[in-house]
Formats: sequence, structure tokens, C-alpha cells
Amino acid sequence: MFFTKHKKWILSLATLGLLGGGGCFLYLSGFFQAVSSLEELRAYISRFAPYSHLIFFLLQFLAVVLAPIPSNVVAAAGGVLFGTLPAFLLTFSAVVSGSLLTFTLSRALGRDFAERIVGQRLSEKYQQVLHTKAPVFLTLAFLFPFFPDDMLCILAGLTSLSLRRFALIVVLARPWGLLFASALGGESLGLPVWVMVPAGLAGLALFLLGMKYGNQIEEMLLSRLKEGRKRSGQEKKI
Repeated sequence: MFFTKHKKWILSLATLGLLGGGGCFLYLSGFFQAVSSLEELRAYISRFAPYSHLIFFLLQFLAVVLAPIPSNVVAAAGGVLFGTLPAFLLTFSAVVSGSLLTFTLSRALGRDFAERIVGQRLSEKYQQVLHTKAPVFLTLAFLFPFFPDDMLCILAGLTSLSLRRFALIVVLARPWGLLFASALGGESLGLPVWVMVPAGLAGLALFLLGMKYGNQIEEMLLSRLKEGRKRSGQEKKI
């Protein structure tokens, strides 16, 4: 995708306006105070009735663009207010839209923009594996709760991965955690208790393991993917 310097400048200003405007709205409306508890967050969203669904969508969209806003916590609050399915559909559509936007902005504005948002440390940590194993790594990262999903969407825009393939990975890999969070708030998946209880325990166990061993698991996955790259390179030489 080709962008002239003039178009990049306009796009940069529009991006700054989106980030600044979104941040100001969240701050002035009291979102950052409300996000401390599920009950306060539910009350915060309810305040905007009859536009609560729109505000919920915008919150989830900004959760991707203005990370780190906890989209799973917002999804659980939406489940309480709207029910499992409406909360999930709103969350999923907002997350997909935000992911595609950040990917496209990163591709258009380049490395300087991405590193300013993500930070040089995270960029250096993930760039190599993203450039060599982007589809596999992104799928794993979206499935596990301890990876910085939204930051990886920005870094993915710097790779050769096509927008179509990136969109497919997002659609297939990102919904499951969002569905689980929406179901926790809505307290209904239409499944019997004997299915819900083990599923809830499994989700809790995965969350606790991610909190305690997330860094170790992340490093293990990164090292395995890098080893696979080295092996494939050696096989090509042979």
C-alpha cells in the first residue's frame, strides 16, 4: 500500500486525534474510575442509556486502539447488561474492527509509529518471530491470555503478512476468550451445569497458570519457534 508523505501526515494527525479524543472521553466520562470493579463498570455503561450498546461497542473498540483497557472485563460487564450473545457480538465486532485498524495504521505509518505505541523493548522482543512465523505465533498469542494481543496487531502490520490473512487469524483465534468473558457476565451459554462448571474451572485454571507462569510459557513458545526457524534454515542449506 503506497502512501505519500502528505497522506501519511494527514493519517498521523487523524490517528493522534482518535487516540487523544478517545482518551479524553474515557477520562472525562469517569471510565478509568469505573473499571476498578465489575459493578461500577456496569453502572457506567448503563448511564448512557438508550445508547448503552453504542457506548459498549466504542469501549471495546478503544480497548484495542488504546490498550491497555481490559476488554475481557468490559465484555463481562456487557454480559451482565445485555446477555451473553449480544455482549459477545458487540465485543467481537469491535475487537475485529480495532485489530484491523491498528494493523492498517502500522503498515501505512511504518516502524516509527509502531515503536512509539508499542515501545522499543516489546518491538525487539517480538519482531523476529513475527517476521518468520507470524501466522503460527499470532494464532497462539490470540488464544493464550498472557500475550499482549493488541500490541501484536500493531507489530504484525510491519510484517509481510497480508491484511486478508491477518483478518482470518483474528476472526478464528480471538473470539474464544471474549466469548468466555461475555458468558461469565451473562451467566448463560445455553449449556447444562455439568458442562459449565468444568469449563469455568478450566478457564480459571488457565487464567491462574497464565498469571503465574505466563512469562515462562511465552519464552518457551518464542524459543521453540526460533529453533524451528533455525532448523528449516539448516535444512535448506543441506
